[in-house]
This record gives sequence, structure tokens and C-alpha cells, in this order.
Amino acid sequence: MDGFPIEIVLALIGVAVPIAAFLWEFVVVGRRRLGYRVQMDTPVTGEIESVFPGVLTRLRPESPDGRTDLKDLSVVLVRIENSGATTIDTSDYQTLESGRAGLHVHFPQRRVIGMAVTELSHPGLAECLDARSGIAHRWDASASRGVIDLPKVPLNRGDHYKVLAILQRQGRSGADAEPELRGGVKGGRLLETRSRTGASRAMFSLVGFLVLVIAAQLVVGVVRGDRPPRGCVGGELTVVGSSALRPVIEDAARRYRAECRDLRFDFAFEGTERGLDRLTRAASTDGTLIAIGDNPIGANYPKLDRRSLAVAVFTVVTHPDLDIPALSTAQLRDIYAGRVTDWSEVGGLPLPVVLVERAPGSGTRAVFEQRVLGGSQPAVPHTSCLAIQGRELTGPTRCTAEVTGDLLQTVRNTRGAIGYSEFGEATRAGLRTPALNGVAPDRQAALAGRYELWGIEFAYSYGAAPPGSPAAAFLRYLTDEGGTDVLRAHGNEPCRDLPNPARCGDSG
Repeated sequence: MDGFPIEIVLALIGVAVPIAAFLWEFVVVGRRRLGYRVQMDTPVTGEIESVFPGVLTRLRPESPDGRTDLKDLSVVLVRIENSGATTIDTSDYQTLESGRAGLHVHFPQRRVIGMAVTELSHPGLAECLDARSGIAHRWDASASRGVIDLPKVPLNRGDHYKVLAILQRQGRSGADAEPELRGGVKGGRLLETRSRTGASRAMFSLVGFLVLVIAAQLVVGVVRGDRPPRGCVGGELTVVGSSALRPVIEDAARRYRAECRDLRFDFAFEGTERGLDRLTRAASTDGTLIAIGDNPIGANYPKLDRRSLAVAVFTVVTHPDLDIPALSTAQLRDIYAGRVTDWSEVGGLPLPVVLVERAPGSGTRAVFEQRVLGGSQPAVPHTSCLAIQGRELTGPTRCTAEVTGDLLQTVRNTRGAIGYSEFGEATRAGLRTPALNGVAPDRQAALAGRYELWGIEFAYSYGAAPPGSPAAAFLRYLTDEGGTDVLRAHGNEPCRDLPNPARCGDSG
């Protein structure tokens, strides 16, 4: 039951029940509905005339001698209304077609001795309730009750009218029986309505039900609050390898831990080759160690299982003062071969060239050598880049940076410096990124084959990562879940989004 989506079920119930109640009330049973309400039923006193001035003279009492005995009289006010969701027409009353009356108000044990229509929701109803409409009252001797026959009045939604009647009790004492409305509506019903002040019982019931649903969701949330989402694992995962992808992987891990708090991360981004060496030496098959690296270096480690992550765009970077908008492949080969030693030789300032390189074994260096230089560089003496920072350089210099961050810092702080790095990191460092063969570094240009300096980033494990292990969970996140958004946000193109994902299996 751990995987049962009870929160979703409760939410669906909370939405479905109000919709079903609305449809039942206003479409199924309440679409055509005629209501009535007895608003007053009281003995006649002197107060009646003050409330309804002149109405008693309009109630047309019937008596053979023209007089009316005012003993045991009562006054009843009945409201008739269209309380449904659609219009009621004369043909909607359920009665004989030849009959003029559509409704009948019954007064058990009381005779109607006079009546009047006292209120109309709009003046147009007056013609439907005049003397020619068939409105009348009578005595039903067989049932000992007075009856008011009401015509088939067409009523729009919300229309109403009121009838005031004066009644006389017939032959018994005690409380008077309640008036009743009799008749029918085709495809609907008659019902006694109530005053609309306050909420109805049905409304209270619906609100109470929704409160229970919300309370149940709260309880489920509290009970399950400490449980990680489905697919999360606990433990610790160490990630080593390419420093070029360090910001991407750390960002992805941070977002992963926002959902799966029980997995802890440790990082050691010291370069692709060092990471792959560490993974190989550890020979860890428990899924707690992975490496991030670049093809083609990873091809030299046959015991490692690799999974393609993304197409990464790389770029040449230069010091901010070097105003060189573009370099060709031929110019870069001359620069790195030592044939160009001053920037004035390629249209720049008269400054000595300072080559800032990554150490052998760097995946970024391998991509640059393969894509731009056409092969590995010859072995030449190297100096640590930390040793030249802050020095005034008077001639061409070459230094080595162990990780991407050190390379970018050296290029930024050394006039005349040139290097290479992952494109996203270069732009965040504020360095110049000259175009290569007239094409600016860009993800879409690389995917279209116009920009040449790109590579594939891979994640490696020693053998296949065991199902349910930290490595398997995080690799799934990087390749198939939210991690692809992180890769894209850092300027990479996830392999799964390529028109031809097989391209990620080959760096050439």
C-alpha cells in the first residue's frame, strides 16, 4: 500500500462530489422545479389591515345574502416560485390540456371566502393571473377542504407570485392543518421551499464532507511527510571526475536532495582520468561511487559501464583585454604548436601568448585536442599556473591547470592568456569566447554540425549500477527525470532529447 496514491484519490473525491451534487441538483432532478412556501398563516386581527392596507375589501367574500360571518377567520399568504434551473411554460404543467388550472392549493377544514394576488415578480405576470385566467376558489365538500385553482402561469427562472387568501374554519377546533400545493410539472417536481436566509442542510452537509476530505489529506500528509517520494533511496553517493561538469552535477544533486533527503553526496572533481582511475581501483559494485567523464578517455576503461548524459559545448577562452573576435582552426594549431608567440601575429595586441592548458588526462583537454588540434600535443615542459599568476610575462609562456576553475581564474588574471573550457562556465566567468572558424559557440550550432568544439559527457559506474542503489537512482534522475532540466539549464543538450540519440554513443 506504500505506493497507493491516496492523496490523489482524496483530491479526486473532493472535486468529484461537488460536481456530482451540482449535476444532480440542477440537471438531473432540479432542472425544472416549482416551489411553494407558506409565508403567513395567522388568525385575523386588527393588525392584518395595517400590514396589508385595503386588502380585506378585495378578498371578495361569497355569501348568498352578500354578508360574511367573520368568525374563525385566518389569513394565509402563499408564494409560488420557479426554483429550478430552467423556464416553466404553460405546457409543462402536468394536467389535462383542456383544463385551465395548473395548480391547486388545498386548505383542509377551511373554506376560502376570498383571495387576491398581492405580489408579482414582474408586471408581465398580471395578464396570466387576471379574472380571465381561470384563477378561482371553491369548496370541495367530499374532502371538506377549500381549494384555490391557479392557472398555468409561465415562469422564467426565479419568477414568483403570491396569493393572499382569507379562510374560515369549518366544524372543528384546534390548530389548523398546513396548506398544501397539488399538481405536477413534466420532467420536474413540486416541492415546499424554505426562506433563503442562511445555508441549507444540503449545503452544510456538502461543506462538512469537504472539510472531512481536507482533514484526511492533512492526516495523510503528516503521516507520509517523512517518507521519501517513490524511487528515492538512502545512503551515500560519491561523484568524481570531470571538473568541467562540476557545477552541473552539484546543481542536479542539490535538486535531487530536495526530493530525496536521505541520500547524501560527496564530490571530488579532480579531472576525468583521475576520476576514472579512482573508480577502477575501487572496483566498487555496491552503487556508491560514480565518475563523470568525457569521451574518448572513457573508452580506455573496459570494465566501466558508461551512460551518456549530454552533448556539451566547449569553447576557447581569452583574457578580457584581448580583442580577438574569432580564431580559425589553423591559427589555434599554430598558437599551440608555438609557431605564433605574440597576439599581434593574429591581429591582436602586442602581447606574448600565454597558453593555459589542462593537465594530461583531462577530458576537456582530450576533446580540444581531438576537435581542434587534430591529435595529442607533443610533450613539452609545463609550469603550474599558480606559479605565473601575478608575474609580468615578457615572452610566450605555457602553464598547466589541474581543474577547470583554476584554468578560468588564470586566464582571467593573466594578460595575453588563452585556454579552453566548457562554454557555460566560461560565460559565467566573464571571459571572451571567440568564434571558431566564424561560428560562435552555441548549442544549436553544435547540434547542427556548424560548430566543431563539442563532446559527449558520460557517467560511469564499475559494472552496471545495482537496481535500488544510490548510483542507479541518481543516474536515472540525470538521464530520464528532472536532471535533464538541469543539464539543459547549464547549456548542455540531454542525449535523450536528440533527434538521433545514438549520436551520443560516438564522439566523432
